[in-house]
Amino acid sequence: MSHRKWTTAEITRLGLLFALAIALSYLESLIPVVIPIAPGIKLGLSNIVTMFCLYSINPGAAFVIAVLKGGFAFLTRGAVAGILSLSGGLCSVLVLWLSGKTKCSDGMRSVLGAVTHNMAQLFVETVLMKNTAVLTFLPVLILGGIVCGSVTAVLLRYLLPVISRAVFTEKT
Repeated sequence: MSHRKWTTAEITRLGLLFALAIALSYLESLIPVVIPIAPGIKLGLSNIVTMFCLYSINPGAAFVIAVLKGGFAFLTRGAVAGILSLSGGLCSVLVLWLSGKTKCSDGMRSVLGAVTHNMAQLFVETVLMKNTAVLTFLPVLILGGIVCGSVTAVLLRYLLPVISRAVFTEKT
């Protein structure tokens, strides 16, 4: 089986998009938690970049960004954070990609991706802790995924043209 090689321009774009994902993640960390419903619920601003890759580049680019984000979490926050980020990110991209083959709206796809991200992380955390008590967060994480996925979908709708111009405009 032959594999297509990535061009320098594609690798550069992915590097820029990864940097944007990390910057959005940092920006999100500056937002105070208004309602501390459950530990770890975040808006998922960096997932805007993952969805951009999936919608505007290709599924491979989205999977690469999810892996890079997981690796970054591993390096900066430890093994558990890295495993949780990687599991949530990869499962989310898979569901986003598969739901794109249906008649789901972009908003519904974003919600499905966010809920899947939370469920994958909850499953991995249950396995790591060898304790099902964390499953009590299931309803809150589903609701959080619906709300955060909806917000992320709206933000992506507005940011998509901006990111496209920044990433696809060739400077000569």
